Amino acid sequence: MSYELVGITVLWIFLYGYLIVASIDFGAGFFAFYARMTKKDHVINQLIARYLSPVWEVTNVFFVFFFVGIVGFFPETAYYYGTAMLVPASFAIILLAIRGSFYAFENYGTKQSTVYTFLYGASGLLIPASLSIALTVSEGGFIKEENGSVSLKYMELFTSPLSWSIVALSIVSILFISATFLAFYAARAKDLPALKLVRTFAMFWSTPTIIAALTTFIVLSQHNERHYENMLDLWWMFGLSVGFFLIAVWLLYRQKHYGLAFISVMMQFLFAFFGYGIGHYPYLLDPYISIHEGATHASMGIALVAAFIGGLLLLIPSLILLMKLFLFDAEYVKGRK
Repeated sequence: MSYELVGITVLWIFLYGYLIVASIDFGAGFFAFYARMTKKDHVINQLIARYLSPVWEVTNVFFVFFFVGIVGFFPETAYYYGTAMLVPASFAIILLAIRGSFYAFENYGTKQSTVYTFLYGASGLLIPASLSIALTVSEGGFIKEENGSVSLKYMELFTSPLSWSIVALSIVSILFISATFLAFYAARAKDLPALKLVRTFAMFWSTPTIIAALTTFIVLSQHNERHYENMLDLWWMFGLSVGFFLIAVWLLYRQKHYGLAFISVMMQFLFAFFGYGIGHYPYLLDPYISIHEGATHASMGIALVAAFIGGLLLLIPSLILLMKLFLFDAEYVKGRK
């Protein structure tokens, strides 16, 4: 395997890690706001607070690794994506700042505020929506390069069915992943009222998730036939993804093995996410950046791969330790610490 493929594989693992960890965080913020508006905050907000308290500051570590890595390994991404995505990315950064600030105000301030909770919950949905634009842009047809300058075709972007289908998929996926994890977390805490509520959330958002995924698949076939056909060749990966989705929904419906249900959801998105990425090969930005032509030179690439793998080997044990100390500690989960 070439160093370019090793590099993009490690970076894709970082991005997948961010997909899972950030989805739990973003979805939990929305559910906290929804619970407050429906007068059910006494049921689940303590559970959500116990999860968010130790992890909210480390959620973006995976994304930072990916962002630094993709620019270092594929320098042209800074030129094309950095220019075209200036407005959406700036919007996402502002939302991240708002989200972090108002989480601190809400949880460590002297009084609670519905406005703070709303901003925290709403930003959790708008951040992935704005970042998902990068996936749309990568399919080609949304960037214009003239006289050495790059610009984003906003009219084509906002009127594209592909763009809105990816945004919808990102939002409903976040809510489904988060609700499934919270169901597992509530079951571990033996918090039956919270479990009943978040299990309902998980069952509800499962259907929009699979519908949005199918819709995106169909719309992609009309926008980027090459990518669509490559994904068809990887039918077994998407078949496994659907299989794990059905396992997760069945376990949620049967109200048992919530940990296995969440693992099934993780596997569902693992196969779908990597199937999408492999199908995109060889392009990072169709048709401007390819993996082999856009990569940095070999010596730099090998050094970066070593750094990526080292970072991954450092990050994963750190997260395991964090989960062992807080998330999976029986006394902490039950609110006794």
